[in-house]
Formats: sequence, C-alpha cells, structure tokens
Amino acid sequence: MDRGTVGSAQSGRLLVEVRQEGSSAVVTPAGELDHHTADLLREPLEDCLAKGFKRLVIDCARLEFCDSTGLNVLLGARLKAEAAGGGVTLAGMQPVVARVFEITGANAVFSVHDTLEAALADESG
Repeated sequence: MDRGTVGSAQSGRLLVEVRQEGSSAVVTPAGELDHHTADLLREPLEDCLAKGFKRLVIDCARLEFCDSTGLNVLLGARLKAEAAGGGVTLAGMQPVVARVFEITGANAVFSVHDTLEAALADESG
C-alpha cells in the first residue's frame, strides 16, 4: 500500500490530517467540526479532489462533534467527488456524530463503515 502524508491543518478545536492510502485520500478530522472550524476540513477535502483523488475516506474515529455546517461540508465534498466519478466514505463514527447523520438522514447518502479498514476494503465507495 502507498502511504504518504499529503498534509494537515489545525486550529484549537480541530486538527485535520490527510494521507494517501492506495488510490484513496484518507482524511482524519480530530476534535469539533462546526461553523468555526468547517473551513479547516473543507479546504483539505477540496485540495484532495483538485489533486485528482476521486475517493475520499473520512476517518471519523477522532471526531468528537459535528454540527450542520460540518455536515454540509461533507455533503458538498460528496457531490464534488461523485461529479468526478468517485465518492466519499465515512468510517468509525462516534455515537454522538453518528446520531447527527441518523437524525438528518445523511447516513443514507454516504457509504458508512464501522472501521477505517472496512472502509478502505470497500472499493464501491
């Protein structure tokens, strides 16, 4: 597998790491994703798509909170990835974050996996 660090961004409440895993970009937000930190995730996602990654795997294991602004960032990335012939897969959501996706119905439009390993193994995302 090809593993290389693509980049990272951080703020006091959100750290975003990006690395390449095969042909996918694995994006790992850690902390709180909300109105104040959304651009720290939006920019790396858009950068990955601009670099030609069609498949984005979001490792949510360290994401502690996600509000509607954060959800919109992920939905926007999904639309752009699908327009490029790819997709966005979510992995390892904590219960508090999974609940936001469940309440809004957003979990129905994403491929969601319990672990990062399962998400990477699923080539349909």
